[in-house]
Amino acid sequence: MPKTIKKLAVLTSGGDSPGMNAAIRSVVRTCAYHEIQCVGVYRGYEGLIEGDFKEMSARSVKGIINKGGTILKSARSKEFRTIEGRQKAYDNLVKADIDGLVVIGGDGSFTGSLIFNQEFGFPVMGIPGTIDNDIVGTSHTLGFDTALNTVVDAIDKIRDTASSHNRLFFVEVMGRDVGHIALNAGIAGGAEEILIPEENLGLERLVDSLNRSRKSGKTSSIVIVAEGDKIGKNIFQLKDYVDENMEGYDVRVSVLGHMQRGGAPSCFDRVLASRMGVKAVESLLDGQTNYMVGLLNGKMELTPLEKAIKGKTKINLELLRVSDIMST
Repeated sequence: MPKTIKKLAVLTSGGDSPGMNAAIRSVVRTCAYHEIQCVGVYRGYEGLIEGDFKEMSARSVKGIINKGGTILKSARSKEFRTIEGRQKAYDNLVKADIDGLVVIGGDGSFTGSLIFNQEFGFPVMGIPGTIDNDIVGTSHTLGFDTALNTVVDAIDKIRDTASSHNRLFFVEVMGRDVGHIALNAGIAGGAEEILIPEENLGLERLVDSLNRSRKSGKTSSIVIVAEGDKIGKNIFQLKDYVDENMEGYDVRVSVLGHMQRGGAPSCFDRVLASRMGVKAVESLLDGQTNYMVGLLNGKMELTPLEKAIKGKTKINLELLRVSDIMST
């Protein structure tokens, strides 16, 4: 029989993403609804090791659903990667009479949760919070939709300058291992080319494509580049190559960087975070553990943490074809 849960803890770990606060709010208020206690853990796993806990009530999370970042802060913990560090974390949870843990983060955070459960049998549940949308078991991770809107807004502004000066802009977006942000935002922003880790366009083909665009009458172009794209060592190398092999374009580079993680979460992310928080808490109350909650076919579903961690998301091939057609 699963242990009766009377007190849950929630933490955020890894890189922040819009919607984390909305998820914290949902976890806390779902606990209040079911009349169980909730504790916020500050600074992720580091806070677990140091016992940096704070009791949270429904009123303590008012006014945060629209806030970016995370009120619980986030930190990477080297000590939690050791058995000694995880033992300290477990001892602190037991000392505080905490019966289960909700972890909001990405695959690295879930890896820590899985190991922690395997070693100590402590109930854990994951909520995927990362703008990269690179976790198996959910069509959308928290922050992905907001990041897309941020990137598209930036592309729209950059295009004004590109058109005014007949310039070619390389715009780098986040996506070290996957191109979900680049592909979706590139289509929505009307980019002439989209460079992603999953598809190696090649430098010569890139130049040929840009030349075709210019011959078709385009006097300015925008190329969206995921930071993990394999064509060049970095976006500035791409600029130098195009400068050397194309005439008539004034080439510029814009790296959007961490602005993609910030800002108020979109309506979609606020609703998604609220649904995920409810599902996470109620799943733990039902005796489930070692799962991640996710959105699949419009419904909240559970995916084993191990599968979420080891799986690899696939790029949408239909979107690749749409991108090729739209760049005509």
